[in-house]
Amino acid sequence: MSKGILLSGGIDSICLAYWLKPSFAFTIDYGQVPSKAEIQTSTHVASTLGLHHEVIKVDCSSLGSGELLNKPSLSISPSTEWWPYRNQLLVTLASMKGISLGISELMVASVKSDNFHRDGTEEFYDRINGLMTFQEGSIEISCPAISMTSVDLVRKSNVPLEILLWAHSCHTSDVPCGRCPGCLKYLLVMQELGLD
Repeated sequence: MSKGILLSGGIDSICLAYWLKPSFAFTIDYGQVPSKAEIQTSTHVASTLGLHHEVIKVDCSSLGSGELLNKPSLSISPSTEWWPYRNQLLVTLASMKGISLGISELMVASVKSDNFHRDGTEEFYDRINGLMTFQEGSIEISCPAISMTSVDLVRKSNVPLEILLWAHSCHTSDVPCGRCPGCLKYLLVMQELGLD
């Protein structure tokens, strides 16, 4: 049985893929605005690392909200980019494809700073792991970097700078806007690494 990873093309998923080198990578176009750039980046990363790359397209844009759709956030949103049940959706879609490829584990690259979303917490991943391993196929959901910061993960992975710089983190466009939380996180990580 093989391992897979949710590969969005952002800093955290690139570093996790480089560090743990799973056999499969799954990139999902679920209707988010920057999907084209995420797919291009992820395809390049997967090819460079020799990962079997699957792009899954399921348009859920009518169900989302916030910056990833360039729409207003819901009143209950913990942040401007919040999309209801997004991580649960992504884990489910990747696992649906992964089961046909024989994966036994799906890794997700959430880090410590993602815990302001309930679906970015260790408790969430423990619960969804229990749910997914209970079902037929018994795919384990792991989050190896959940106790790390993005900077910790970059350093742990030893990812080469030329690969790290491919990361696309913008929530609002296929071209980095420089203002959204994803772009600001990217800039902060680069600054903390001394790469600004």
